[in-house]
Amino acid sequence: MSLLFGLFLFGLAIVLILESKLGLSPWDVLNQGIAKHTPLSFGMANVAVGLVVLGIGWALGGRPGVGTVANAVLVGTFIQGLTAIAGVEGLAHDGLPARIALLVLGIALIGPASAFYIGADLGAGPRDTLMLVGARRTRFRIGVVRATLELIALATGIVLGGTFGIGTVLFAFLVGPVVEASFALLARTPLAKPSPAPVPVVIAE
Repeated sequence: MSLLFGLFLFGLAIVLILESKLGLSPWDVLNQGIAKHTPLSFGMANVAVGLVVLGIGWALGGRPGVGTVANAVLVGTFIQGLTAIAGVEGLAHDGLPARIALLVLGIALIGPASAFYIGADLGAGPRDTLMLVGARRTRFRIGVVRATLELIALATGIVLGGTFGIGTVLFAFLVGPVVEASFALLARTPLAKPSPAPVPVVIAE
């Protein structure tokens, strides 16, 4: 239940950021760029990219968990459902103050969404799995591998016409502190659970 609720909140957060029209997270810039050049909607592009990344990570030795598969499939599915609701797309036509509020609320929701999803302790997200296996195979630091993957996704998304803006920058700077604060406030962390083989806690996107 924690996993599903967290993934739903994650999808809702992405939709709010999308409708702000002020810039998406790096991977969502890519998802939007793909949606502009294929028959896929933004939500289904999210699913497609998640499954491809899951497949690459698995092929490189990163075994997916239930949470990995659920993340790949359900976040995009929730996005698809939310964007189909009448009136949601109209949020993008609101004035700048309202769109700034959407952006801030979207980024803020990433925190509890991640806390509930990661707190379920059922496996890292597809991008995190790829990051971990990439770091293990290349022997580069996890931060370097993650930054490289984010930059590749962002650059490709910008070339494809995805929305890059102040929201992208704010997301990059704020998402870490927001998630950390949410873990503390909600007391949700897999490290608090007894486990014979603890897994590093990473942010799913």
